[in-house]
Amino acid sequence: MAEPLVLIDDPAPFVRRLTLNRPDKRNALSNALRGELFSAVRDADAGRDVRVVVIRGAGPCFSAGYDLAQDPGETHPWPISRADGAWARHVLQGWFELMDLATPLVAQVHGWCLAGGTELAAACDLVYVADDAKIGYPPVRSMSSPDMAWQPWLLGLRRAMEAMLTGDSMSGQEAVAAGFANRSFPAARLDEEVLAVAARVAKVPPDLQAINKRVVHRAMEAMGMRDAMRATADLNALGFHQRSSREYFAELARGVTPALSRRDAAFGDYRTAADASQEQQQQQ
Repeated sequence: MAEPLVLIDDPAPFVRRLTLNRPDKRNALSNALRGELFSAVRDADAGRDVRVVVIRGAGPCFSAGYDLAQDPGETHPWPISRADGAWARHVLQGWFELMDLATPLVAQVHGWCLAGGTELAAACDLVYVADDAKIGYPPVRSMSSPDMAWQPWLLGLRRAMEAMLTGDSMSGQEAVAAGFANRSFPAARLDEEVLAVAARVAKVPPDLQAINKRVVHRAMEAMGMRDAMRATADLNALGFHQRSSREYFAELARGVTPALSRRDAAFGDYRTAADASQEQQQQQ
């Protein structure tokens, strides 16, 4: 039998932990993985013995984003329209569902957290990161704007503009300073530190915690967060019609890895930074 795409365990009283389990694919968010994740989160939210849910990634990173080599045989986690812009509205519906759960969600981020991976983390209530994590949204360089534009809401005008206009990544420590994450820790201590926070969250009775969580979301909604995210999701669809985006998708069709490398070569980061570092080490 195939190994589950989401591993489930209860590492502490009242704490449910969900581990994205596609380490060989850097936990790329395929349709099947998203389906298992949402099913597991819903089960946890309905469970009487779960007061907080931790979401993390197996292997070298949290998630490198949506699966660009998606198996066409996998169905979407819920129905998707055939209308233009349906993809962004589809994934945004899922992230809003996470926000609406009664149970607090904690994202535990290490390694790469890119594109759709940042959307998953942003939809969680608390985000704790490894100091050396790399968090960014590189598709703005070649594909389109984000499906879920969390940047203005979490980073503020100037940092959001820089993130959108460069596609550069932040380290875990920089992500805390910018407002994306609550705190950062050395990677070796991330598990224990996140469980310590989860244990504190679990001390509050769940009926009160559901209201506490809702207070923050209602305040953000009063400032227009959801309306803005829905509006910018429609702009995401517009981006796919631009000539640069169409040319990039033609490159992707010829090969995902070469296309990603060409995208980032001029910036010298992401995949190309690792290639350059390896080449330099070989020359020394």
